[in-house]
Amino acid sequence: MVKKPAPDATRRSEKSRRAIYDAALALVGEVGYPKTTVEGIAARAGVGKQTIYRWWPSKAAVLLEAFFDLSTQAAQEAGQEPYVIPDTGDLAADLKAVLRITVDQLLDPRFEVPSRALAAEGVVNEPLGREFVTKLLEPQLQLYVDRLRSAQDDGAVRADVDPRIALELFVSPLAQRWLQRTGPISYDYTDTLVDYALHGIGPQTPRST
Repeated sequence: MVKKPAPDATRRSEKSRRAIYDAALALVGEVGYPKTTVEGIAARAGVGKQTIYRWWPSKAAVLLEAFFDLSTQAAQEAGQEPYVIPDTGDLAADLKAVLRITVDQLLDPRFEVPSRALAAEGVVNEPLGREFVTKLLEPQLQLYVDRLRSAQDDGAVRADVDPRIALELFVSPLAQRWLQRTGPISYDYTDTLVDYALHGIGPQTPRST
């Protein structure tokens, strides 16, 4: 009698984890953060509540990890290594490439709907907003800092420029336009942001007299 192979626990765990990610992002987009519960996530994912608590301490932790995973998937689909800003020696091209991927994410309903729900909650729920910024946003912004510092070493950005402030010249306008819907976001828009920003922080050409 041939024995059936034992179930692959690793595969089963990964399938459950993926279902939990999907359920958490879907629920927060549909009902908002306050009404999203661990019980609701578990029911939608088809797992027990204790399965979630075995891996995460709270619904916030689930959502943060789900967002990280979603961003990684989007980067991979775009052919970009996740959470890496390329350094080809052409700062403008590198920043434009990354911001175009960001535009794709922001316009993707899979990302946009739960992102808006969490962004809105983060305004009134300070602990959640702080955790979202600290664990998800700041590590991404640090990559821009690192790329701008590399550009300073190459002479493409002035040495007196603060990279943490400089990155806000192109990141913050995009975030504001998307969050407040003050205008459309597109590749042309982010390309223009980069051009304007680099004009201000790049080496200054001495004026002829």
